[in-house]
Amino acid sequence: MDKKTILLLVISVLILLGMLYFVGIDQVIAALKMANLYLIALAIGVQVCTYFLYTFRWKILNKIAGMDVSFKKLFPMLLVGLAVNNITPSGRGGGEPVRAYLLYRDKEEYTFDETFAAVVADRALDTFPFVILAAITISSMALFFDFELWLLAVMVLSVVVILAILFAIIYMCINPSFGNRVEGWILAIVRKFYKKNSESVENSIHDAIVGFQHTMIVLMSNKKGLAYTLTISFVIWAFEILRVYLVFSAFGANVNLIVIGEVFIVSCLVGMIPLLPGGLGTVDGLMILLYSAAGIPASVSAAATVIERLISFWMATMLGMAVLPYYGSSVLNQISFTDSPEEIEEIVESQSNE
Repeated sequence: MDKKTILLLVISVLILLGMLYFVGIDQVIAALKMANLYLIALAIGVQVCTYFLYTFRWKILNKIAGMDVSFKKLFPMLLVGLAVNNITPSGRGGGEPVRAYLLYRDKEEYTFDETFAAVVADRALDTFPFVILAAITISSMALFFDFELWLLAVMVLSVVVILAILFAIIYMCINPSFGNRVEGWILAIVRKFYKKNSESVENSIHDAIVGFQHTMIVLMSNKKGLAYTLTISFVIWAFEILRVYLVFSAFGANVNLIVIGEVFIVSCLVGMIPLLPGGLGTVDGLMILLYSAAGIPASVSAAATVIERLISFWMATMLGMAVLPYYGSSVLNQISFTDSPEEIEEIVESQSNE
């Protein structure tokens, strides 16, 4: 783990500790002591189920794209990807190139472009239900929460941007000429900011876009596969909200499931801003504030948020880091904490030339 990542994690933890100190650590500890361990164990079980659902969806997408990989192979790769997502300030996208690389390295009959395209398609499918839930959440929270106008505008703008990107991704697969224009825009940006090995990077981007278009076209033409994967995506988000509800129920908090879902979706929006690893600190603080605003005592909100983040953030991080030595190589150490698929592609190419 590089120094920058460690520093950001330390800052994130300090922010969380500051929030707990502000609430009152003694009160938080008292709330933790009264927690229902059975419900917390159930929340952990729900989280483990989401790992399996993530893996199952990825397996279906790989199969549609012509890559038949076993669940047993994909599951540890997914855990590593989740861990890298959590410890890199990459808007929850740093782990996607890493798991694509791990699959490429494990199954050398597939190219990196193919594995990366399937991972990007997997991420797009995860985004679709999130956009719908976020739009509903912001609409309802505007009615039930006394938000500042600027904050509401930022949330609306965030959803609009995500929705625009999602539709652009789908449209570029349906309309090849639009895909070419998107590629041209990306390459123009790359030429401005990426001087070293520009041609290699441009070729990598072209191959990734073409591979992604092919994968998405195959997926969209497979109605049965699309229905399965979209259904799994909605179930995953339902499980995520259920996990949070179980944690708060463990502390005896009388809170509506809809309010839990609303705060969770808003927190996810904030967590996608690439400032701190996994939104740690900022997301925790926002959750405590919003749940307190919904009528839950601050000490209970803080205690429940700590347990919830231990399950959703730290459990995935620890499991992924525990699995990482299984793939132990100096090359993986170089790419584990990067959020640039182009940089990974350079490593892939250098390996091929050796």
